[in-house]
Amino acid sequence: MVEQLTNQAIELLHNLIETPSFSSEEDKTAKLIEHWFVKNDIPFERENNNIWAYNAHFDESKPTILLNSHHDTVKPNGNYTNDPFKAFVEDGKLYGLGSNDAGGCLVSLLATFTYFYKKDGLKYNFVIVASAEEESSGPLGLKSVLKYLKNVEFGIVGEPTLMQLAVAEKGLLVLDVSVKGTASHAAHPNDDNAIYNALQVIQWFETYVFDKNSEALGKVKMTVTQINAGNQHNVVPASCDLVVDIRVNDKYKNEEILELVKRAMPEQVEVRPRSLHLGSSSIPVDHPVVESGIALGRTTYGSPTLSDQSVLSCPSLKLGPGDSTRSHSANEFIYVNEIKEGVELYIKILEGIV
Repeated sequence: MVEQLTNQAIELLHNLIETPSFSSEEDKTAKLIEHWFVKNDIPFERENNNIWAYNAHFDESKPTILLNSHHDTVKPNGNYTNDPFKAFVEDGKLYGLGSNDAGGCLVSLLATFTYFYKKDGLKYNFVIVASAEEESSGPLGLKSVLKYLKNVEFGIVGEPTLMQLAVAEKGLLVLDVSVKGTASHAAHPNDDNAIYNALQVIQWFETYVFDKNSEALGKVKMTVTQINAGNQHNVVPASCDLVVDIRVNDKYKNEEILELVKRAMPEQVEVRPRSLHLGSSSIPVDHPVVESGIALGRTTYGSPTLSDQSVLSCPSLKLGPGDSTRSHSANEFIYVNEIKEGVELYIKILEGIV
């Protein structure tokens, strides 16, 4: 059964690759995923481009395991030499946009869910969500359907981790920072130049060190990534605008970081968060699902990249076939054997707790 499901999963991944599914444009890949459930006689629900299903013997008195991965992709970059929408295998590698991030994870989780679908007497229920808009952190992605999910105790989010256990993930806080000054003609004295005022603000973001370090995720990292000021050579601008990318460890909430930054800024600085909902996430290393993975030779680590874990309020583990360093790269690929290993390991890890 596992081999059959794995072969079906690989076939589905070929079809997903060859069906464009940019964020918020995933309707056609959603149809392919619907077909998987229909073919396997599994009832499902859909809202927008999110699709979810429960195991056959769902019992409301039991806790539920969420299995989740996404079927949207980024747009292909200009360095592709292959057709990004042509799925083909060469030297054991399945090429195509979304093969690694996160098609391989999604089809492996679909195979895993289907394996457990009809099993009775389990300690847990299962719900699987094939979600949309992950790459854009859009409003119609996983977050929009969480209200429909029942009794979720913890989640496994399928992202490429080489099937190692990402027990924590950094959150993301993006700040728009406006440093004010006094506009004037460049020929006249001005001791309130917004650009010069911004220098001390930039230096603060470069040098400030947060007190709390995470064993899994290390330090909070702040990076000024954009700067914009002025529109002609002889005018001192009234403001200098910065964008700051902050990767938040699991010792802080995004709201705490925002308040700390605001308190540290001079009076002429305005700080506006783009959102506060992309928080850090983690799962205890002594959680049964982590211990089950460790018993199978998996290692634990903290992930610097963002995923749909950021919208979950329950403990969650990031785990999947493929390699994160291949994500968003030209000529993206996943090894076919990684998918086979992924299905086997997902099943074995879950069999260790259910």
